[in-house]
Parts: sequence; C-alpha cells; structure tokens
Amino acid sequence: MSYAIFSIGAVQYRAEPGITIKVPLLQGEPGSKVTFDRVLLASDGTHVHTGKPVLKGAKVTAEVVRHGKGKKIRIYRFARRTGYRRHAGHRQPFTEVKIADVKLKD
Repeated sequence: MSYAIFSIGAVQYRAEPGITIKVPLLQGEPGSKVTFDRVLLASDGTHVHTGKPVLKGAKVTAEVVRHGKGKKIRIYRFARRTGYRRHAGHRQPFTEVKIADVKLKD
C-alpha cells in the first residue's frame, strides 16, 4: 500500500490513492487536477522514503471534488460586571480532494 505525507502551509496530510480529504481552500473548479509537491515522507509498500525536508521528484496528484465551508465555530467575548458581551461566528472554507496517485519519482 503506497502512501505519502505532504504539507500545505503548516498542516500535514496523509494521502493514499482513492481516499478523499479536506484541505484549505484551493483555486480550481470541481473536476480539475491539482498537484502537491511538498512531500515529506512516502512509502511504496515495502520501503519508507523520507525527505530532508522534502522528497525530490515525489508528488501527489488529486482531483478537486467540491468546495465548501466547515462547521460553524462560535467566538464569545465577555467582560464581567460591565455589561460587555459580543459574539461572532466563523466557517472556515475548504476544498475536498480525492487522491488519484502517489508518485515517488518522475
């Protein structure tokens, strides 16, 4: 079973062919292909290859499934004895991608 660990920004994801993951918002229409080349670790099923800090020539290709917004989080501000109360909400946008292939070398 081949898999790879890749990073987008400060977040790392485990990618296996066929799985669907949610990543931070990316440009691209649903159905388009995206490539992630910051692969930190990859396995071909028998050997594990690590990068220093990234693997040269390794890449993960995926297909954009959809764009959306995550679950709403609530933010409360409160100061006691002053009547100060504020609340707000936030929904983080994401892109759902389906991993197509994990390649170790070009």
